[in-house]
Amino acid sequence: MRTPDSTTAAAILPLVGGPANVLSVAHCMTRLRLVLRDRTLVDEDALRALPAVLGVVADDTAYQIVLGPGTVARVTPEFEALLAPTAERLALRGAELRADRARRNATPLKLLLRRIADVFVPLIPALVGCGVIAGLNGLLVNLGALPGITPALAAISGGFMALITVFVGHNTAKEFGGTPVLGGAVAAVVVYAGVAEVTVFGTTLAPGQGGVLGALAAALLGTRVEKWCRRRVPPALDVLLTPTLTVLVTGLVTLYALMYVAGALSSAIGTAATWLLSTTGAFAGLVLGALFLPLVMLGLHQALIPLHTTLIEQQGYTVLLPVLAMAGAGQVGAALAVYVRLRHDASLRTTIRSALPAGLLGVGEPLIYGVSLPLGRPFLTACAGGAAGGAFIGLFSMLGDRVGSTAIGPSGWALFPLLSGNRGLGTTAAIYAGGLLTGYAVGFAATYVFGLDGRSSVRDPEAAVV
Repeated sequence: MRTPDSTTAAAILPLVGGPANVLSVAHCMTRLRLVLRDRTLVDEDALRALPAVLGVVADDTAYQIVLGPGTVARVTPEFEALLAPTAERLALRGAELRADRARRNATPLKLLLRRIADVFVPLIPALVGCGVIAGLNGLLVNLGALPGITPALAAISGGFMALITVFVGHNTAKEFGGTPVLGGAVAAVVVYAGVAEVTVFGTTLAPGQGGVLGALAAALLGTRVEKWCRRRVPPALDVLLTPTLTVLVTGLVTLYALMYVAGALSSAIGTAATWLLSTTGAFAGLVLGALFLPLVMLGLHQALIPLHTTLIEQQGYTVLLPVLAMAGAGQVGAALAVYVRLRHDASLRTTIRSALPAGLLGVGEPLIYGVSLPLGRPFLTACAGGAAGGAFIGLFSMLGDRVGSTAIGPSGWALFPLLSGNRGLGTTAAIYAGGLLTGYAVGFAATYVFGLDGRSSVRDPEAAVV
């Protein structure tokens, strides 16, 4: 019996050229990512017209179909099942093609940022789940309620964060061509309690020093050491010497160099973020809120995940995410203004109605690719709304009221359960809500006044149809 998700997968497959045209399949939080043999075989208009499809994005490495959170996680395995007979062959070929396209079309920096993002994106579901539980536990502790269960909730929410370095090391080795379990092994050194007996530069190390940055560096080094060993160790000794040398050499360098350097860098990130918002908060919030939509459009926003994760490790929350979330508020306000101004454009208004719920919950791609970007100026006025919302939250940071998130992933209204800060939850939520309302209002006003050319329909109505 077919489910809605299997029906969606079956509908997508012929529109992207059929099984023979699909070389590899993957997904992130909102997008089904396909590497295709020939993109000219894609029927993009029909693809956009599917009810479950919120938009499409074609970049240098993959053809991306925006399905939204939750939906994409259910549709992807259904889509892969349709390719099951040749899945292994297609995955290998897709990896080769993806690497070839990356070499030819991507800059080294852009490629590095995407690969680092790919290390952290698989961790987001656990970060979100544990973050929500941590927020609930904090609320219960503040209220003095259920004292018998709060220690259990603290253990459940804190367990993953205590070992996140191991997962980062595993994913880093996997992404950069090493053995995943060896990446996890060398990264585990960072959080091992026994490092407290190691002295470096006259200072005793602390378990967890360097955090995810130290784990990332350790796994990268471990991958390099492993590859060096694979090329030089005789095959008969490879199974014994390669993993031993990889863990030994990388472990020693991690203890006597990487943890110390990464710890200093992590501290610098935390200090800089706190200083930035407490000293230049309004201006910093304005700049960050204005620039985040272009990062989302380019798919580079996920490169910020290591910074968020470092701040959560250090301070218990990231002060950057609520500011950056204001970009989504500006986008929602801009879309509402387009909806009001272009009331005779039925297809565009239908697009906005279908994309707004996702936009309110912080999923911005449908509104970006279906509304603001095709129209041009509304994308810029949406950035203005994000700048205003970011400046609002940044202003309160200057006044001593920090707003943060205990996890990464959600934004918009979905961020409320994850909010934390140095004040009470009520104050923190009120400031965040004020930022959202400011972003909505400025995005709406800027788009209503400056974002459209005054006509009752778009220049190319078809361009705005998702």
